Amino acid sequence: MYPHNMFSTEQSCWFVRKVICWRAVASIAWAVLLLPPITAVFVILSRFSLLHPIQTISECLSFLTCASAIFTFILLCGVIIMVGIMNLEYYTVIPTIACSKIALLGQLLHPRQFVNSMAHCIMGIIVAWCCAITIGGRYETIGYPCTQGDGTDSSPQMCLNEYHLMILLAGAFVGISHSLLGVIYNMNYVSFHSVQQYKYLRFKGSLPLVVKYSATQALYSVRNYIVVYFFLGYIPKAWICKTLNLHLNSSVHPLDSVAGLLDLSLLYHQWISASFLLFTWNITLLLFRIFVTEVYSFPVQSSFTEDAHQCLPKVLTDKQPIILKFLALQDLALLSQHSPSRRCEVFSLSQPGGHPHNWNAISKECLSLLADLTQRLIAYHDTVATNGRAKSLSTGSERKTSSETSVTSGAEDLMSPRQTLLLKTPASVFARSIVGPPHSPLTAPFTPDLDSPFASPALRRLTAPVDQCSPWFGTVQSPHIMRRGPKLWSTSTDSQVNGSPPASPASVPSPKQEQSKPSRLAQFLQNRKEQVKNFLAKRVLIMYLFNKLPEASSQALFADSQAHIWALEGLSYLVQASFSEDQFGVVQTTLPSILGCMLFLQEAVDRHFKLPHASSKPVRSSSSMGDSTHKTLRFALRATLKTAIYRITTTFGNHLNAIQMSAEHQKRLQQFLEFKE
Repeated sequence: MYPHNMFSTEQSCWFVRKVICWRAVASIAWAVLLLPPITAVFVILSRFSLLHPIQTISECLSFLTCASAIFTFILLCGVIIMVGIMNLEYYTVIPTIACSKIALLGQLLHPRQFVNSMAHCIMGIIVAWCCAITIGGRYETIGYPCTQGDGTDSSPQMCLNEYHLMILLAGAFVGISHSLLGVIYNMNYVSFHSVQQYKYLRFKGSLPLVVKYSATQALYSVRNYIVVYFFLGYIPKAWICKTLNLHLNSSVHPLDSVAGLLDLSLLYHQWISASFLLFTWNITLLLFRIFVTEVYSFPVQSSFTEDAHQCLPKVLTDKQPIILKFLALQDLALLSQHSPSRRCEVFSLSQPGGHPHNWNAISKECLSLLADLTQRLIAYHDTVATNGRAKSLSTGSERKTSSETSVTSGAEDLMSPRQTLLLKTPASVFARSIVGPPHSPLTAPFTPDLDSPFASPALRRLTAPVDQCSPWFGTVQSPHIMRRGPKLWSTSTDSQVNGSPPASPASVPSPKQEQSKPSRLAQFLQNRKEQVKNFLAKRVLIMYLFNKLPEASSQALFADSQAHIWALEGLSYLVQASFSEDQFGVVQTTLPSILGCMLFLQEAVDRHFKLPHASSKPVRSSSSMGDSTHKTLRFALRATLKTAIYRITTTFGNHLNAIQMSAEHQKRLQQFLEFKE
């Protein structure tokens, strides 16, 4: 459900130690180097006076050289280092997409997220204390000497400085808000840019966005904080006074009142402090994203055996860490386009033996990725009907469309002995424990939960006859990925109604065999369970929390599609280059499998985009530090897939007609050859 710990034993490989950790250290170092000019700007903005500009500048210069300023700068550096470490700890390249409101609530209340929020709260208090010291004046100390009583009975006491307390609590509030918004907007998600730029240019282009977002979010946070402090401000005041033995000055208006909160100077200093806090944290996050996604060039082959695990063909097959696989696929896509010398290494033969091990390993892994996505799309389509309900089973082979027939025949081609391993990948080749199991409630695509108390009666009627003891229950009930097995959709009506496969002649049950009836206790418990379900299903709030979101489900299905985009680009560019660079013809042996796999995937993608909500493009927010590129990955994948097929057809032309494939695929391939797709 949450990103995996970067320092665990499973993740500690050579790439994390030698590359990722050093990149994180470099990003933290640059954030610390940028802290002095950012702090200087904050000092000027917090102390600036239009009536006395020269005096303000001299006061700022004198403050920057005093001991308190140096101490606060050391504390701010420590906070920046902690923020950088937490970025390394919580980042992920596959976003966590909540498919329902209750799933999002579960993420926010997760113990790991609670620790994150508390850490940000403490760091927010530290930064706010530094801001209070920097601003000076009435914000500098938590207590001040005052006199209580009248006349001769007055005695000096220490009173609570509520202005200082408000700044500290504002820092805590902004820190917690930043942590929670990071979960809602996937701010720990690290995406890869399609256009390669130098780090300086990326930082320069993103800097205005960071400034705008920090100032805007600080304004919203201060607004929310003022409302909370107005109603609940007396609680921390009473606790601080009791803990530190301070008193409330009755001659001063309390700040948790309308008159106290309308102090414009206080509002400005709260906003500028929150902006400084968010800007330093967001700059650290931006630098981490820039450094960790920098292109890494893997050697295609090595002359030394001890370095073989660092070569591109071996790295592509590694499941952990996920960032390693993504960077390897990115390198494959780049070398296939811009590096003729490295492409020659991919097409080369091993010595001795003369085997294309490099090409075989690379093409096998890319085809495995594409086949895995095809299986997921088929399973999703078989589960969700065009109206968002569970698809009812077909009553005969006459309902099988020509498209399904072609997919079945194509699947049998892919399941030939040479390609048997392609469809034996797990539910996700990226070991999605980094964001949850493949069917976790937080990331699983939209599927109707029949056991949920909120499933509609129509949904249960559609799927009630399915026998949960059937070997087909819980698996992909699709003929698309079966080979020479009983096809569930082409069986008799009786078999489908019972939800079991057609019995073979050798396993026909005896008429004397009767189905065992459940006990009375089981029936009683089942009836009570149904009553509870019906009772909860009538509650609007429960339905609102538990109803799944089809749009989010489609996004979760394509959450890791950046890897598939690179696999498509790498394969298509290598196939295109092989027309003139492949001296040994190693690519030609797998060209039918590559074309068949791409056509399979295109058919599955086309079917998915016919579903409701799948073709609706979400609005991309430009005012948030959260990366929203994962919301449009399915559109990028569809465009890349079509471009990849066109890249191959325009290179080989009519020579592709000699490839044996199903009639449906030949027809679709002809449309690409004629530029009609």
